[in-house]
Amino acid sequence: MGIKGLQGFVTKVCPDACTMVNLKEMAERHHINHPDFPPVIVVDAMSCVRYWYTPESWVCGGQWQEYLANLENFIEAFMAAGIKLVFYFDGVVEEKKRDEWIKRRLQNNKEIARIFQFIKTHRKQPGREMFVIPSALPTFTRFALKSLGQKTVCSLQEADFEVAAYGLQHNCMGILGQDSDYLIYNTSPYFSIEKLCLDRLVTVMYSREDLCRVLGLSMTHLPLFACLLGNDIVPESLLEGFWHKCLVIYPPKNKSYSRRTNILLAVANYISKVPCSYRSLKDLEKMLPLGSDKTLLYRGMESYLLPGQQSPWIPPNVTNIQMFSIQQETAMCQDKEIFQLAKEQHIQSENYAIFNILSNGEIECSNSLEDECDTEIPGQALIYRPARQHIYSLLLASGKDGAYPLVKEWFVYFGNPLQQPELVQPIQPPVPGGTPNLKTLWFAKGPDVEKQRYSTFLACFCLQDMMEELQALEAPVAGFCCLLAYLILQVNSLSLEDLNAFVALILCLKGKAAAQLADLQLAQVDSRAVHLGAVFIRGLTTLLMANSACGFPFRMDDLMPWKVFDGKLFQEKYQQSHRGCSLEELLEGNESLYAPFQNLKSLICKACVVKNRTIQSRQRGNGIITGTRQREINPRFQQTHRTSFVSPYHNQMRGFLWRGPQPQGREYRSGHPGRRRFEFPPR
Repeated sequence: MGIKGLQGFVTKVCPDACTMVNLKEMAERHHINHPDFPPVIVVDAMSCVRYWYTPESWVCGGQWQEYLANLENFIEAFMAAGIKLVFYFDGVVEEKKRDEWIKRRLQNNKEIARIFQFIKTHRKQPGREMFVIPSALPTFTRFALKSLGQKTVCSLQEADFEVAAYGLQHNCMGILGQDSDYLIYNTSPYFSIEKLCLDRLVTVMYSREDLCRVLGLSMTHLPLFACLLGNDIVPESLLEGFWHKCLVIYPPKNKSYSRRTNILLAVANYISKVPCSYRSLKDLEKMLPLGSDKTLLYRGMESYLLPGQQSPWIPPNVTNIQMFSIQQETAMCQDKEIFQLAKEQHIQSENYAIFNILSNGEIECSNSLEDECDTEIPGQALIYRPARQHIYSLLLASGKDGAYPLVKEWFVYFGNPLQQPELVQPIQPPVPGGTPNLKTLWFAKGPDVEKQRYSTFLACFCLQDMMEELQALEAPVAGFCCLLAYLILQVNSLSLEDLNAFVALILCLKGKAAAQLADLQLAQVDSRAVHLGAVFIRGLTTLLMANSACGFPFRMDDLMPWKVFDGKLFQEKYQQSHRGCSLEELLEGNESLYAPFQNLKSLICKACVVKNRTIQSRQRGNGIITGTRQREINPRFQQTHRTSFVSPYHNQMRGFLWRGPQPQGREYRSGHPGRRRFEFPPR
């Protein structure tokens, strides 16, 4: 996560350490100088997602097809220059960095609250200065990159360490990211993603050597310099007294500098006089108010030591603590074959969240764009907890007494202070015939096992009775319907209008290209639809977790948001539905969508009938409830927009929804001059 103020310090005070470079020319030189090593840039993907997400709309839940197109363009630009990319993602939050993670999540909560206040006041998206990435963007980015044929790695520890280690070990051309820790590691050159001009492949390269020259330090001093400024391991709060002492000994020479700049220069002056030895490090630890943990400074120093490197500050016979601690297996997972497969799939970005649960019984989820003032919609963490409890029981072996180990959840939602993890009890899902063991789900073969995987997946969402109907649909639509049915069963405030909006979304999204979706303009933005969009996207990550646990009854690619969701399109359908628009307008004049619309609604409603959930009509108009119809709608025989249901289970749904050629645009004039509709070719 970097050292506060160091990146800006380098830019303003050490301009010679910032060199504009052409990556294509560097790749050509690298190939000449290292013919056995093709030009490779290792990418810190977590620090790049803000750069990659350039669609104009970001608040509505994500413009996923546009985003996917951006990633393709990014990859193609480097491929054209002969540069191979390797993408790294954070796979864990290490215990030593949990406090900093919590601090940032609580700060994000405040930022999200301000975003919703803006939306409610102005009924539009805030400016880019308030930008936050769409919910779950890093999760889906790694699956997107993998689907685009890229080497994508999910780390077993803090990603910046693994990025720096990979760059060093593989003689990489450089590291692309935006984290000042890469100025501290003794590794490959560090390139700025923030300054990257993609069409010319030009960016800024930061020089550690020039930074050392300005500071009067050697490269071996840099880890100590970083720790004494405060980083993810050594909190700044423990260093204020030390900074004051340094500023007294080395008072500022330039009054125009900020206090932080003066602190950096004073600390550098101080440690330049400290001999590089383990004894000096121990003396510093005694001097600093490190509280009960007197090893903080040592651990902070050690975190910058890459495999194969030695440091005068650290005795050579000491094992790298972080590599040892992260990869320990625990007794929750009693089968080494299962554990090893989960670990391999984790590293290769093939599963989601499974390894963390098996290895240390812990899982976290960052902030989502959820409105803390909307008390009718629970936090997504709570909505999907019953499903997660079922997933946990599949993964974790119960003891002799039948009890499961508790899972530690660090999920961000309103009302959770994150002072400690919530301990969640695994619960067996209602799988017909009993829950199969994990070894069967992951390793067995044959049609019966395939059926078990599918039924177990549905049972995680208590939809095992819908197996026949869902299997009749193409996989992305089946996953969509599974998630939508679960949502409606879990959230009582979801209405008939919400159901109509979601179903219209999945039908109208088919056949729309990224450019069409980018051109879609919204007259206004509804805050409740923003909230629902974020909840739905987090639901897709829950589908990914269940799919991973059940041995992949679905292809992961079939559960991706670009297959089933677009933020602006959902906003449009939501607002149309709550205004009481006709079915014709909701489905963009495409009559061939009417029957599938009723079919999917009927399928969802059947799942609700089984659970005694009735769906009410509740138009909200312009974000304000304009009246609740007290009549409860019988889900079996709903009639909206004066259109009756068609049986949801006949074969036309499968062929219509996802097979056959792309739709051909054709203009028609039938009482609506100028309106266009899409008609699919006859089946």
